[in-house]
Amino acid sequence: MAAQPTDSTGSGPSGPATAAVRRIGLGLAAVGRPGYINLGRDRDLPADRGVAAMRRRAHELLDHAYASGVRAVDTARSYGRAEEFLGEWLNAGDRPGLVVSSKWGYTYTADWQVHAEAHEIKDHSVATYDRQLAETRRLLGDRLDLYQVHSVTPDSPALTDTVLHRRLAALAAAGVTVGLSTSGPRQAEAIRAALALTVDGEPLFRSVQATWNLLEPSAGPALAEAHNAGRRVIVKEALANGRLARPDPRLDPVLAPLTETSGAPYDALALAAALHQPWADLVLSGAVTTAQLTSNLRATAVRLAPDDLSHLAALSEPPSTYWTHRSELPWS
Repeated sequence: MAAQPTDSTGSGPSGPATAAVRRIGLGLAAVGRPGYINLGRDRDLPADRGVAAMRRRAHELLDHAYASGVRAVDTARSYGRAEEFLGEWLNAGDRPGLVVSSKWGYTYTADWQVHAEAHEIKDHSVATYDRQLAETRRLLGDRLDLYQVHSVTPDSPALTDTVLHRRLAALAAAGVTVGLSTSGPRQAEAIRAALALTVDGEPLFRSVQATWNLLEPSAGPALAEAHNAGRRVIVKEALANGRLARPDPRLDPVLAPLTETSGAPYDALALAAALHQPWADLVLSGAVTTAQLTSNLRATAVRLAPDDLSHLAALSEPPSTYWTHRSELPWS
């Protein structure tokens, strides 16, 4: 079973845990807007989810993450005002070593409401790229390091539109890494299609962000191929929108014994499983409280034996089952 983890968050950004902590990034999907599909938001966020309150929460998380040694932050145009909050925080002080990534391809349409007919609209057209890159540049300036096509599926025009490919290649030539994120039960197919794309003989996509977790590990082999081909691999939704961070009758027989022997909570175990994948360069935390982030960072000190990983693999679901369940999670 897993060894007892040591405290990996108290050493500060210059302590011995720095290298491990820097494999954790902070994602802002859940704090840039009042509504999202993660479980437990009514418990974790204040009743007042006005712009000012969510700005304070985002800045608190960013302060805590940076002080703890985290050096990667991920956002998107569709995460409400997350880019705005991040840009304000970046402008408030020197943040050396921080890697900033964002995504384009969804437009936020919820008008700062928790419940809306449509929270975001997907469009991978050249026109949307041009508009959203300008918006991102206005909010993040020259701090943008990685720009990703948001939520690519095998039928996305982002995989076939050669005019868009030229636009993206021009961005890469200007010094911004171009990547994509994927979603849905056919992630592996989308990843492999993206790996094959070139412009003037050069790979177009240098980074891949995908959902991988103990319930939905199906993208793993394709992510290993991406890593072996020199792409940066980023894991999102490692906690399955909170499903892997709370007691559950189906999960408890597998996770509870590991928690008992290791002292690590469920969230740290699930993130540690992602960190143990040899192809995972960065694993995102979607924490919405500093306490959650502190708990998430404990994953960097959890050591899982091969037998532990084998037991954890029993939690996987068919991709279609997982993504159907995710699509039914309520915004709250």
